[in-house]
Amino acid sequence: MDIERETVVEAGVSIGAAIVFIIAVLLVGSQFRTNGDITGTGGLAVVGTIGFFVFLMAGVGVYFAYR
Repeated sequence: MDIERETVVEAGVSIGAAIVFIIAVLLVGSQFRTNGDITGTGGLAVVGTIGFFVFLMAGVGVYFAYR
């Protein structure tokens, strides 16, 4: 099975971005907890993290499409 270098780089960047997203959600969730529940501000922070991830992946996709 022969895999091109470009495919490996794209997969590595995508996996790296997904790992950063998971870590960010875990950090936000742990920083905005009170009594075992996430606060309203924490909910907004999680939504912001998800939005950032969407734009990050879109940017990565555009970068790979036009390079």
